[in-house]
Amino acid sequence: MDDDIEAARAHQRATVYDELVDIATRLQLIVRLKNGVDPHVGSALHAVRFAVTMLWPALPESSPPGYRHDSEYLLALAAQWREAALEIGEFAVEPPALRLVGDTTPPA
Repeated sequence: MDDDIEAARAHQRATVYDELVDIATRLQLIVRLKNGVDPHVGSALHAVRFAVTMLWPALPESSPPGYRHDSEYLLALAAQWREAALEIGEFAVEPPALRLVGDTTPPA
C-alpha cells in the first residue's frame, strides 16, 4: 500500500511539474508579445519558474528547467517579490498628481 501511495505522489509531482512548465511557457509568450513586461506578469512568470525549480530535484527523470535555476537567481526573484509585495521599485503605485488651487474665497 505504501508503494501505491508513493507512486501516486510521484505521478502527481510529475503532472504538476509539467503543468507549471506549460504555464511558464505561456507567461513567457505574453512577455514576448508585449515587447516588454508588465511587472505583475513578470513576477508571476518568476513565481512559476521558482515552483518548477523547487519540484525539479524530486523528479529525477525529468529534464531540467530551460532557464537559470541557481541559488543566486532564486535570491534575485525573492527580492523582486518583496518589491511587488511592498509596492516599491517598478511596482510602485504612481502618486496622485498635485494641483495648485487658487483662492477659493467668493468675492464680496
